[in-house]
Amino acid sequence: MNDEHRDEDKLTSRADYESDSLNRQEYIAAIVHLYRGELHRATVWRMRLDNTTNWSIITVAGLLTFSFDGQNHSHWVLLVGVLLLTSFLSIEARRFRFFDVWRYRVRKIEENFYGPILRRDVVSPDRVWGDRVAEDLLHPVFKISYRAALRARFTRNYWVLYSVLLGGWCLKVMLEPSPVHSFADLRANLSGGVIPWWIPAMVAASIAVMMVVTAFAFPKAPINEESYWTQEDTPHEVSNLDV
Repeated sequence: MNDEHRDEDKLTSRADYESDSLNRQEYIAAIVHLYRGELHRATVWRMRLDNTTNWSIITVAGLLTFSFDGQNHSHWVLLVGVLLLTSFLSIEARRFRFFDVWRYRVRKIEENFYGPILRRDVVSPDRVWGDRVAEDLLHPVFKISYRAALRARFTRNYWVLYSVLLGGWCLKVMLEPSPVHSFADLRANLSGGVIPWWIPAMVAASIAVMMVVTAFAFPKAPINEESYWTQEDTPHEVSNLDV
């Protein structure tokens, strides 16, 4: 009986937020702590994005150094390096989607809580911003699609890295094992054992086409931040934000 009474006392002693409204100080304190937590998460995922970009830059530099270190190194090294670069891009696009979740919560709080305070006009531009953030906390969703994230990271950083690798491959083929003076010399440089000369040329052309498709055919991220919260096609729900 004593255990039952203790359980009932615990239930009755819990804070009843539905009946007792928060005062101004409690509300401000809650928003401040929420903002700090969301900002920390956004910063962590921002650092993960930077790490992936650093890996890509180091990989490209290493591949170029190794490829031009001697004539015995095949031009295929640079083409295979594109696969490594693509794997980094896919990882970074996934991380960008997670970063995007935290970032836009942070922006919503900044625009509708801190912004009015700094303007000394305590009227939020979006009257239902709290409901939107609360719904996103309860049911978090990605704000952009995976293809849009791929395009965003590609146009931001990776198009340069792909262009450097592809340009390095062209230079490698034109100069090694011997300088190209005719189409026959070009075919000789492209050939590699049993692999016909046209296969690496087709691979390089496919890479160029992939770059164009990613930049111009993949969907763009919403232009303004408000569209992230009002788009009709709700993105896939986030399964695990702590991955």
